[in-house]
Amino acid sequence: RDAFMAAPQLDTPTLRALPGVEPGAIPQARALRLSDDPCPHRQRGGRGQGLDLLHSFLNTRGEPYRSAMSSPLSAERACSRLSPHIALGSLSLREVVQATTARQDEPAAGRWGGALASFQSRLAWRDHFLQKLEDQPDIETRCLQAAAERLRPRESDAARLAAWEKGETGLPFLDACLRYLAATGWLNFRARAMVMACASYHLWLDWRATGAILARRFTDYDPGIHWPQVQMQSGTTGMNTPRIYNPVKQGWDQDPTGAFTRRWLPELAPVPDAFLQNPWRWSGAGSVLGRRYPEPVVDVATAQRAARDAVWSLRRKPAARAQVVEIIERHASRSPRRMVQPSHGQLSLDL
Repeated sequence: RDAFMAAPQLDTPTLRALPGVEPGAIPQARALRLSDDPCPHRQRGGRGQGLDLLHSFLNTRGEPYRSAMSSPLSAERACSRLSPHIALGSLSLREVVQATTARQDEPAAGRWGGALASFQSRLAWRDHFLQKLEDQPDIETRCLQAAAERLRPRESDAARLAAWEKGETGLPFLDACLRYLAATGWLNFRARAMVMACASYHLWLDWRATGAILARRFTDYDPGIHWPQVQMQSGTTGMNTPRIYNPVKQGWDQDPTGAFTRRWLPELAPVPDAFLQNPWRWSGAGSVLGRRYPEPVVDVATAQRAARDAVWSLRRKPAARAQVVEIIERHASRSPRRMVQPSHGQLSLDL
């Protein structure tokens, strides 16, 4: 992989219009009598946009990358935002790796050294996850650990699935993230991990149903990244420690002022800050819940305990434990030298 990334870049192809045909401006959806884009704040595409993002990330925006990528308040700017360009090909991964390497070779003060090293690590992990799908294409449709097929019902609860998809679960930070995704086509890494984990553990939904919804919404969707990560966050790989994110705690930790949650859930305007992430504990909850905003579809603590018990009960079974050895041999990283596992799984590896 390192040799491939260090090889000379190919020339950018030159695209020419057909002789005698004036390309003109790309018409808007309305002019073509198509419905409006349901994702109004989607990133703009094109190679020029990608190159601008690469330059600004490596020279101005990227210094706080490691610390700022976790919160939706800061990640939108601090992350590179290159993942759609890499997934769709307006930038090649090789040119991104080489540009980052060149920047690492320059003198850099402050937090730049750690930020660039962390970014390079995630670029390498991207290739690692792509290889998983190359090696085992049915990761898109079957649990990596066969025993996990019996963990959840294949037919997901329709009401819970719809509430999750619409951002109407009654769990504020989770709903805010899902509504933000619908409007922008992007989420930062921790939010991606949380929305998938909450769907899988708290709502007990099958990963194939929820993963397909996210695949349609992510502007940077890449099956080689998406499906291994979806399974990782659902506890069906057998080799990754289950991470059951508490959406209430994540709300307090990642949105301490409530600015993000309030922006995407204006229904909660009357709720005091102290109860924003768990409004059901507020004495005035009856004026909002079940009226402006839904009651929570599950009790977070109860659902979390039930999910943890079910997952670990499965993992302790001899047949499940025996298969883990095979899964690790086939899919785990062989390189302890550089590719340090990110501390949280990311559905885009946070590029």
